[in-house]
Amino acid sequence: MVRFDLPPPPPGVLERGDEAAVEAFLAALAAAGASPKTVKAYAAALRDFIAFIHERGKTLKTVDDSDVAAWVYERLLHGLRRPRGGDRRGRQATLHYYTLFLRGFTEWLGLPVKVPVVRKPRPRSPDALKPEEVERLLNAARDTLDLLIVALLFETGLRAQEAVSLTLRDIDMERRVIRVRNAKYGEERIVLYGPLTDQALRLHLAANPPRSPDQPLLGISYSGLYKRLKSLAKRAGLPPEKVRPHVLRHTFATEALRRGVPLPVVQRLLGHRDIKVTQVYLHLVDEDIRRAYQAAFGAPPPTGQQWQQPWTPPPAWQPPQPWQQQQWSPPPPSQQPQATGQPWTPQPWPTGAWQPPPQLWQPWTQQPPAATPASPAWAGTALAASPAAAAPASEPQPEQDPGSPPPAPRRRR
Repeated sequence: MVRFDLPPPPPGVLERGDEAAVEAFLAALAAAGASPKTVKAYAAALRDFIAFIHERGKTLKTVDDSDVAAWVYERLLHGLRRPRGGDRRGRQATLHYYTLFLRGFTEWLGLPVKVPVVRKPRPRSPDALKPEEVERLLNAARDTLDLLIVALLFETGLRAQEAVSLTLRDIDMERRVIRVRNAKYGEERIVLYGPLTDQALRLHLAANPPRSPDQPLLGISYSGLYKRLKSLAKRAGLPPEKVRPHVLRHTFATEALRRGVPLPVVQRLLGHRDIKVTQVYLHLVDEDIRRAYQAAFGAPPPTGQQWQQPWTPPPAWQPPQPWQQQQWSPPPPSQQPQATGQPWTPQPWPTGAWQPPPQLWQPWTQQPPAATPASPAWAGTALAASPAAAAPASEPQPEQDPGSPPPAPRRRR
């Protein structure tokens, strides 16, 4: 939304009444450079709010937050006095801008009122006509004006108000260029048109010679353009609600992207300030990519016949059956042991004392090993059996002279 640098309100504007305050605000908008269409939209929103609070016995000097909330709720629930759409989505979209306009008005006046802005509904996927549907509209044209309307909107993507505001002075037929002066936001832009529009334009001017270069090209109003398209749709066998000026604008954007026109170029031709608005049309081009992919890879290869069979689920689980005892039967004769003809006789148990198996255990009769040269001199004597000789390795004994007596044992304290 465009923000305007407005002059301050005149002194004592609220003392002259609510309508005088609205008129002063609209005059400030026009002085700040707002287009007549913008001023008209502000006037519709503010006068609707003024009429609502007057029904509640309030004025701008006594209005409060509850009055604003009641106005928003009432208009969302039952619609505006002049609704732009019959469904809730249309009312929500209109009230989004109405609350923005009212907030700017109250801030300009310095009123201590909080205006909640209604959230803008999410944009729908734009509708676009197929090339064969555009061809059906062209074939259903009754005169050169019908032909020019369809060709112009399809090849330029003009808005409805931009199309009905065109004059012959805005068209350069040699270069096939149109200068759009009454564009949205008050900005001018240049658009191009193709051979279809060029042919329709020459036929229409030959059948209806212009009287002056400032004469409107189409010579119809905004509502007359809608009526022409609906009549064309009925003759072409298309749903009338599907054929609207903005749908033809969507069709132009979609076809331009589909034919390889870069996104920034489409943005400039459509007059979008934000490229995100233009990116909405990429959704329709993505559907073409999906269809092309499905056509190329959607069918399974001919060698994959095994996995093309319909899948059958496994059998349902069954509980185990209860165990049933069966009567024993002897094995067949082929599996029975063959008889030798000799009866079996038991063997007697051996008698006598038990004898160990031979050569499993023998008593140790060898002599102890001789002392090695590294053994002390008293090894093998009575010193070997003394407590000192049996002391653990953690308490080493001092070396003794072979000729000295053994040390006395320590007394335990």
